[in-house]
Amino acid sequence: MNTLQGFQKRFLRGLANPLKPVVQIGKNGLNTDLIDAVNEALDAHELIKVKFIEFKEERKELSAEMAEKCQCHLAGIIGHVAILYRENPEPEKRRIKLPVREN
Repeated sequence: MNTLQGFQKRFLRGLANPLKPVVQIGKNGLNTDLIDAVNEALDAHELIKVKFIEFKEERKELSAEMAEKCQCHLAGIIGHVAILYRENPEPEKRRIKLPVREN
């Protein structure tokens, strides 16, 4: 999995701006059901928001752990919301085309 460059993260944060959170982290924290829900949402949408209802102080660590477990990219954290991105493995189902900087 390639890492995202800064301008690509900025692009994804812009696309995520009008989106509503599709997954919420509550009192159960980061468990297998939550990881399954995040994986399903990423398969369906490629770009999602995850809202922290609980564990707000640990959101940076939990977001990084969630990205690692779901094999996706953490595009950013804005307030109590994490933005996650994972490209659809099937090219015909991809909705988002990341910008590429030409040298």
